[in-house]
Amino acid sequence: MITTDGLGQDELRKKKVTVIGGARSGLAVAKLLKSTGALVFLSDKAPRESMQQTTEELERDDIAYEFGGNTQKALDSDTIVLSPGVPLDIPIVKEAQARGKKVVGEIEVASWSCRAPIVAVTGTNGKTTTTALLGRIFADAGRPSAVAGNIGTAFSQIVKGLDDRSTAILEISSFQLDTIATFRPKVAVLLNITPDHLDRYGHSFEKYIASKCRVFENQIQDDTVVYNFDDDIVRGNVETRVHASVRKLSFSLRHQVAEGAFVHKDELRVRFGDKETMIVGVDDISIKGSHNLMNAMAAALAAKVMGIPTASLRATLKNFKGVEHRLEFVREVHGVTYVNDSKATNVDSVWYALQSFSKPIVLLLGGQDKGNDYTRLVDIVRKHVKSIVAIGESADKVARAFSAVTPVRMADSMDDAVKLAAALASPGEVVLLSPACASFDWFENYEHRGRVFKELVAKL
Repeated sequence: MITTDGLGQDELRKKKVTVIGGARSGLAVAKLLKSTGALVFLSDKAPRESMQQTTEELERDDIAYEFGGNTQKALDSDTIVLSPGVPLDIPIVKEAQARGKKVVGEIEVASWSCRAPIVAVTGTNGKTTTTALLGRIFADAGRPSAVAGNIGTAFSQIVKGLDDRSTAILEISSFQLDTIATFRPKVAVLLNITPDHLDRYGHSFEKYIASKCRVFENQIQDDTVVYNFDDDIVRGNVETRVHASVRKLSFSLRHQVAEGAFVHKDELRVRFGDKETMIVGVDDISIKGSHNLMNAMAAALAAKVMGIPTASLRATLKNFKGVEHRLEFVREVHGVTYVNDSKATNVDSVWYALQSFSKPIVLLLGGQDKGNDYTRLVDIVRKHVKSIVAIGESADKVARAFSAVTPVRMADSMDDAVKLAAALASPGEVVLLSPACASFDWFENYEHRGRVFKELVAKL
């Protein structure tokens, strides 16, 4: 965990800073640091020949670098900045910490240059949809804003274009929260916490919970935390960890909360103090499912806190169609509906996906396992899933977990998986890619996996 104090832009001038990790966020923060006058060195373990475009950009910006390993050169600096994908337990980071160097993450560094208020969205599931929805809400209302963070665009890449009239809308992962120090959102949104990435946290759920809760640790008076009242872990941690001066607004499907968002008479309503406002009819919200209703409530609360008019908010909730790779309709072939949920990289995401359909499902499940416990899915698979096509490195584990529940077929490739699923599905049924696993066994990332799935479905 990072405990060091942050640095301002003035303190960075002429200071030596090493960036560990040369992917999208690492390159962006290296350029940002260079623009502040820091003496930047980028270090990455990847071979130079695989980083040609990055190398060209670094040389164009006169940023020193090394590829093929993290050498002692990386420690010749005052501050170490980590890309989100860089674990805290690799040798170069542990040595830097042992030497007492400041170690922070890209999100933290970008926040030092941010003049705009920040709305930060985190949670195990739903954060991409909620962040994208908030971006659309602000855009439809004509409010200057930028969407960045874990959703795709690095915060460091867009932060210089923001001023105090703008809003930074950020999707924040636990990995990014691991490396903050002074990062403080005006509105922190905590959607839910269920086991995920436990391989990164020593298989400790408590450590993962603590990481997620860092989103509100630096908030002060007049800041707001928006949280899921129905999630016992979230509610308990907000009630015990959030500073008393921070405003707490909850959302719930089961309760009419004292302050926050809830459902009453099939309407999404928001209550602030003694004032209650009907936002939109539940059936009119374009993104369907109970999980998306919670995402909509969280986004509505954050938007209202930031002054978005109700009429504009209502219009967006009626028209927003969701995000790519998250329960994305691909096409219908011979009466079978194909759905791309490649972004479902944990068990809880798959649980929500399965309960979104009333039709029988042929489920494509598996990939690079992150220590998944599939027990949570057994009952819902028994109820909704006609058969499973097991994919990726974890195919054998998937088969062991579900063979007693529903038929399981093994696939050697995504092409094989799509053809198997098409053969197993009947008209009126759904073929759903919802893997519950990371994608790095067969693909570059979940987006690549989803695109390949869609391309293969297009050829059926």
